Amino acid sequence: MSALRLDEIAWPSVPPRPLVLVPIGSTEQHGPHLPFDTDAAIATAVAQGAADALERAAVGAASVVVTPALNFGASGEHQAFAGTVSIGHEALRFVIVELVRSLSTWAGRIVFVNAHGGNVPTLASAVPQMLGEGHDVGWLPCAAPGADAHAGRTETSLMLWLRPSAVASPLPEAGATAPMAELLPKLTSGGVTAVSPTGVLGDPTGATAEEGAALLATMVADATSRVLAHAPDSRGQLAVPRP
Repeated sequence: MSALRLDEIAWPSVPPRPLVLVPIGSTEQHGPHLPFDTDAAIATAVAQGAADALERAAVGAASVVVTPALNFGASGEHQAFAGTVSIGHEALRFVIVELVRSLSTWAGRIVFVNAHGGNVPTLASAVPQMLGEGHDVGWLPCAAPGADAHAGRTETSLMLWLRPSAVASPLPEAGATAPMAELLPKLTSGGVTAVSPTGVLGDPTGATAEEGAALLATMVADATSRVLAHAPDSRGQLAVPRP
């Protein structure tokens, strides 16, 4: 059983007070080989997979609806690369707040499914405000153990599975592979170009569609478990349930 997609139905088909999943990504460079909508594509796939799993589980009476992705995020660190479109944290925060207020008029519960790390500070600020206003809302990351930072093996494998025609070949060589904690000071002061001229943070070589399929399954299972646990922390992020 597949969950409903808001971009494929008319208003009489919207069920009463559904759980609504909102994919949130970015429009930013992803190295010389991946498309600008990589984050949005991954967030949409994770949201749809989790929604379908929740529908099959038939937990509670609410149906599940997936909205179109929010394709613009806070991507200032990538702005030196042509094609990047960033709306910044202040505008993104305003958008999230207004989305929640609008969705709450017909949704029972709202969960943002985020695939861009640059959006995290904004979600961690806006979602607690919305919880304080009485809205039933949370957010979760597209998470998998061992995932690299940006346009590396993880995202390349995912896109080889989701949309292989959009992945340019041959795959580029490794970019900056140092731990993010080590890269962060230069990244913060000078953007991605300060640490990687190609825009790659990781090593895409060896990426495969099969690995992408496994990564997506892991991310979907993680997202599904967080939604079912329904336990937002102080930042509004849905926690991973304890064993």
